[in-house]
Amino acid sequence: MSKPEHMSAVEWQARCELAALYRLVAHFRMTDLIDTHITLRIPGPEHHFLINRYGVIFDRMRASDLVRIDQEGRIVDPHYSGHRVNAAGFVIHSAIHMARPDLNCVIHTHTAAGMAVAAQQQGLLPISQHALKFYGKLAYHTYEGIALSLDERQRLIADLGPHKAMILRNHGLLVGGASVAHAFHEIHFLERACQAQVQALAGGSVLNYPSPQVCAHTAEQFERDDADHIIELAWDAALTLIEHQRESYLS
Repeated sequence: MSKPEHMSAVEWQARCELAALYRLVAHFRMTDLIDTHITLRIPGPEHHFLINRYGVIFDRMRASDLVRIDQEGRIVDPHYSGHRVNAAGFVIHSAIHMARPDLNCVIHTHTAAGMAVAAQQQGLLPISQHALKFYGKLAYHTYEGIALSLDERQRLIADLGPHKAMILRNHGLLVGGASVAHAFHEIHFLERACQAQVQALAGGSVLNYPSPQVCAHTAEQFERDDADHIIELAWDAALTLIEHQRESYLS
C-alpha cells in the first residue's frame, strides 16, 4: 500500500517505522496478546502521536493500523474514527510524550522477565553488562492499579525524571528514545538484563557484583553507542530479521 492521498509524507514515514518496530517487538517475543503499547510522536507542531489500533496482534501490525491521536487521547484523523485505542496506553504514553519532548518513541512491555524483576524488591541488579547500561539511569514507579487515571500521569513523569528507562513495579518495563531505533535499543538491553537476572537468581548461587566504580564506568561507556552510530547499525541489522514481512507491515 502506498501513502494515502490525505496523509503527509512525514506521517506515513513515521507509520512505516513504527509498524516495523511493532513487528520486531513481536519477533523478540516481547508481546502480551493485544496489550502493551508503542507510540511515536509525529513531527510537527500539533503534538500528535501514533498508537496501535487496539485489537491487532503485534506481529500483524501494519502502517495503516496505527491511529493518530492528540494529547487527550482523541482520534484526530476522521479516516480512523472507527478504530479503538487502549485507555491505559494513552495515560502512560501521553504522560511521557507531554513531559519529555526528547522521547519521541515510547515502548511499554509485559514480558515474563520484565514483570519478574518488577516484582523483586531490589529491582534491576548490576550483575550483567546489559544491566550496567542502566546503572544510575533507571527509574521506578510504584504500582497504582491499571493506569486509567489521568492523575497518575504527574507521578509517572516525576518518577521518570531525566531517565529514559523505568521499571513499573509489579507491572512491566517502560522505555523511551529519540527515535524508534533508540527506543528499540533501550528495550532490547533492558529486557535482556531482566532475563539474565531471573536466570541468575534461579540458580541459587551467590552473585558476583562489579565494583561501583566499574559499574559507573561501564554505564558511561554505553553512552558512546549513540556517537558511534551503533544504535542505528543495530536497528538496520534488526530490520533484516523481518525483511520477509516488509511488504505486509508497510501496507
